[in-house]
Amino acid sequence: MTTSNTYVKRQPRLPLPAWLRGVLVTLLSISITMLGLLFVTFVIGRVMPIDPVLAVVGERATEAQYDAVFIELGLDKPLIVQFFYYVSDVLRGDFGTSLLTARPVADDIVRVFPATFELATIGILFGCLLGVPLGVVAAVKRGSWIDQIARVVALVGYSMPIFWLGLMGLLLFYGILGWVGGPGRQGIFYEDMIPVVTGMILLDSVLAGDWGAFWDAFSHIVLPGSILGYYSLAYISRMTRSFMLEQLSAEYVTTARVKGMSEWAVVWHHAFRNIRVQLITVIALSYANLLEGSVLTEIIFSWPGIGSYITTALLSADMNAVLGGTVVVGLVFICLNVFSDLLYKVFDPRSK
Repeated sequence: MTTSNTYVKRQPRLPLPAWLRGVLVTLLSISITMLGLLFVTFVIGRVMPIDPVLAVVGERATEAQYDAVFIELGLDKPLIVQFFYYVSDVLRGDFGTSLLTARPVADDIVRVFPATFELATIGILFGCLLGVPLGVVAAVKRGSWIDQIARVVALVGYSMPIFWLGLMGLLLFYGILGWVGGPGRQGIFYEDMIPVVTGMILLDSVLAGDWGAFWDAFSHIVLPGSILGYYSLAYISRMTRSFMLEQLSAEYVTTARVKGMSEWAVVWHHAFRNIRVQLITVIALSYANLLEGSVLTEIIFSWPGIGSYITTALLSADMNAVLGGTVVVGLVFICLNVFSDLLYKVFDPRSK
């Protein structure tokens, strides 16, 4: 009896393209980070000393009403089941209903987030346009009076309480000099006159062609935006100076100077180009901090952004609003990190 072995030749698997592998790794990283964020917010909602049922029914509710809402909220189910329902609701954009406004939390966030985005964008533009050149000049003129001023500016920016700076700014520039608008996003005359398209009043007023409303909105945002920008300026200028000092002491810079290259070309076309990737991280982190850390500024200037929204919700025991706002802020951090990773590939060919 003859036995024959038949071997089937396997076709070699084609390797995935590098860009596709990068996309899959990025999506996996985002998914894991987002799942961790949802787990943290879920745990916070369970360990906070606030009874979500009492927040809904009130302290005068009967036991039957309490039990009915307890079951309706799904609190009678195991924690793993509650977490699964929580994740599925968030993925559908359902953060529940705000107890304070009696509206879906997602609608509230869509309404308040553009105000914070607009304020933080003005702040980061202020910080970048002034902080980066200041840090570069301070590094080039190391030990000079310009360097000393830059270091003092950064030190004051780190140490001065923002609520005090905001109050002094209102007193001086609004109360005494009258150079800027007061608290809020617009004056009474222009309030609710601009059609809402993006939620950002400066952009909406341009789209509407109402330049009077634009300058009114600008007069209200310039002070809180510059105060936020001052803190980002302090951080960005300090880090830029540190990065530039490292590059200016490198051998390739000395070689470029020996070859007779102009100081402008040495500083900006050689040294500064090599710190762009590091600056991307610094600016992205600073921008994210402005988006989530502008609570005191929004409260002082009566700015209806997400920071004041979360704070008001927390003081009112509105946990749906608090957790929804926290998830959105965390998502902003994730998106900015992904965006900075994409910029790495543009400015640093070695990362491709």
